[in-house]
Amino acid sequence: MAHQPRGHHDHEGAHPGRHDHHGHGHGHGHTDIDWAVMAPLLEAQAELFAPLYGKVMAWLGEQAPEPGLVVDAGSGPGVISGLFAEAFPSARVVAVDGSEPLLERARARASRLGLADRLGTLTGELPDVLDELEYPADLLWAGNSLHHLGDQRAALAAFAERLAPGGTLALLEGGLPARFLPRDLGIGRPGLQARLDVVQEDWFARMRAELPGSVAETEDWPALLASAGLKPSGTRSFLLDLPAPVSDPARAYVAADLNRLRESLESGIDDEDRATLDRLLDPEDEASVHRRSDLFVLKAYTVYTGVRTG
Repeated sequence: MAHQPRGHHDHEGAHPGRHDHHGHGHGHGHTDIDWAVMAPLLEAQAELFAPLYGKVMAWLGEQAPEPGLVVDAGSGPGVISGLFAEAFPSARVVAVDGSEPLLERARARASRLGLADRLGTLTGELPDVLDELEYPADLLWAGNSLHHLGDQRAALAAFAERLAPGGTLALLEGGLPARFLPRDLGIGRPGLQARLDVVQEDWFARMRAELPGSVAETEDWPALLASAGLKPSGTRSFLLDLPAPVSDPARAYVAADLNRLRESLESGIDDEDRATLDRLLDPEDEASVHRRSDLFVLKAYTVYTGVRTG
């Protein structure tokens, strides 16, 4: 999913609760997100990032071998839920999300992939909806969903309570901003993406502050996992490196992501950078991301894990 700052608050699939965001604001003053509208971008991004998630799941498999129940908390349209089902063929996977339209897409995807017998869905607001799980989770995945909950510390404690003894909570938060273009891309002022990072940082801070029950929290994730009663068990970053020339799906993803930034951050971008973005998004312009030979995708995600010992 993209709509987040620091490049590390992307949203492949993260949509925690129905109360969080209704309607996508098209100005820098708005922090609402229309997740159903974003569904195609969420799916395309998660599919493009599948190699990265494969590495994540191989690592998690070392920490939580052969889980019986995997819960994808904030699953969105279910791309990553499906990857979990494929990575852990003996597991039952439950995609949990606040948006029923996104979960409809998750169910349709599971059916297409032949996973419908092992991949179920649960609709409702995190973390309370997890009370409806039939049994505790052996592996609970929260991928860029926690930062959409006002009280992150309380939510982590609730996640931890839904783990089976010895179960693992895997939290994807942070990483490094995505890069698609050279620093000097031949049009406009060099350093465009670094300036967009600054605008997105401000957007993210306001988004967090406007959440119901928002509590400011130092983002020391291992310490927060420990405060939830878990034993921190690992931290690792994973890289997606798609060098130029990129595939058509990667090119389409970059165009969609920059278009989203152009619309959602408009009032925070100066006229020169706005004009540069317009050229980058114009399919008829030789300098656009639709035509450039130097376009790439470079992105890092960081995952933190904690184990329930009692």
